Amino acid sequence: MAEGGKPDAQLFQLLSNLLQQVESLSNQEEVELRAKIQALGLEVTKVPSKPSEDIGELEIAAELDKLSAKLDDVDKMISSTMAEDPQVRSLLSSTSDVWMPVITASADQRRGFTAGTSSEGGQKEE
Repeated sequence: MAEGGKPDAQLFQLLSNLLQQVESLSNQEEVELRAKIQALGLEVTKVPSKPSEDIGELEIAAELDKLSAKLDDVDKMISSTMAEDPQVRSLLSSTSDVWMPVITASADQRRGFTAGTSSEGGQKEE
């Protein structure tokens, strides 16, 4: 996983490869999973807009509360899946060098992701 390139591109290449493996093993097209991966790609490359005026502390606190709730939901999903399936735990551990930089990226780093995905389309159709 030590390839060069943008962290989000590495992550979505990994997800694409895993999806192809799942589809070939199950002999079924995973339309819903593919859609979720695409939605995740859009979410990861979102860059917070720069406010034209100062945001109040209450607005910032409300946004942070929303983000914390989303993170709690994701944490619960990941934790329960890891507890239920040792293969998932192993996969997440062995690929953390790919997905951690993407989910911990700052707004400036996300802007760099967005610059790369706008010309590439962020996905490959086969």
